[in-house]
Amino acid sequence: MNGSGSTLRSEAMRRRQTKYRAVRTTVDGVEFASKREAAVYRDLRLRVLAGEITDLELQPRFPLTVHGVKVCTYVADFEWQEDGARVVADVKGMKTPVYNLKKKLVRAIYGVDILELA
Repeated sequence: MNGSGSTLRSEAMRRRQTKYRAVRTTVDGVEFASKREAAVYRDLRLRVLAGEITDLELQPRFPLTVHGVKVCTYVADFEWQEDGARVVADVKGMKTPVYNLKKKLVRAIYGVDILELA
């Protein structure tokens, strides 16, 4: 084999559909899990430039610890400040049972309600 076989295989794997048929999309050098998530990012960047929101953060992490035991980590899609309030948002096409559980844990541990963007 001349080595190009592994290149073709890698290319095919990269183009393979995801579990929920999301298409990875890159904007401003940042890769997003879906076209919808990338579109939300574009909108949020415009809102930052317009001065409507501040402190835009991508993929903020929330360690979920119960009674001193780290159970897992919730990774949101976006976080920002709007009118003095913290907004944590997730672009959701499919709400899995694991997501629903993590959402409840984030609310219980951090007092944060996740804004779901469809």
